Amino acid sequence: MSFLELAGKTFLVVGAANKKSVATHIGKLLTQQKARVIYSVRTEARKQSVSALVAPSTVLVCDVEKPEEIARLKKEVANETDTLHGLVHSIAFANYSEGWKPFHETSKKDFLQCVDVSCYSLINLSNTFKDLFDNDASVVTVSISTTRMAAENYGYMGPAKAALDSSLCFLAKSFSGFSRVRFNSVNAGLLKSSASAGIPGYVDSYLHAEQLTLRKQALTTSEVANAAVFLLSGRSSGINAQGIVLDAGMSTNYFDKDIVKRAQRPLVEEADD
Repeated sequence: MSFLELAGKTFLVVGAANKKSVATHIGKLLTQQKARVIYSVRTEARKQSVSALVAPSTVLVCDVEKPEEIARLKKEVANETDTLHGLVHSIAFANYSEGWKPFHETSKKDFLQCVDVSCYSLINLSNTFKDLFDNDASVVTVSISTTRMAAENYGYMGPAKAALDSSLCFLAKSFSGFSRVRFNSVNAGLLKSSASAGIPGYVDSYLHAEQLTLRKQALTTSEVANAAVFLLSGRSSGINAQGIVLDAGMSTNYFDKDIVKRAQRPLVEEADD
């Protein structure tokens, strides 16, 4: 028997987009553990591409900005299974189509859409699926390693993720009134993914973050998936309303002597001039 004891259990994974997606990695790892995985993606076009990656798993379509589609997703999942042992929420969206803007220039429309997709969707999905959840089900979302660092190019996604982190606590509390469903997040450092590629200046931030890790090697999507699957399993039963930070030690290493030396070098050269 596998240590994680996931065989025969059923999970809904929301947010797979391509082979680099955290959701795809989580789903495939669950499948390796002999769990059944049902995927939900945003569009019919994405359904076709994801289906090719995860066959023979079922792939459904749901745009979480539309309440009627979340309700439809519930009915379609209920047709597939009587019980969900877990839900993976791995979706976020920010409109960077106009390029980088200072945070104070964020439009109301863009900010509210970001919070709707990146945070409120977890609340809506959890409420909609509550009757399908096993009493000990586990809900896992994907957040970021810190929302206290104002990375300019990440913009209003930071506050949206802060709302997501807070929502976990309130969901865990409200669900505790009638179940033992747990809510946790994997709070990942910078990853190499297709979603991050759309963030202005992300590559430079990624390379900088990699040098700040204790091992001088960036966090991998597989490492995030490993932590998420552990949280989905009963082996993490004592963990609830928590964000598990995965950043390869980056948050302890801001004053790495080599990084500090490199940062000071231009100042020294300017003084010499």
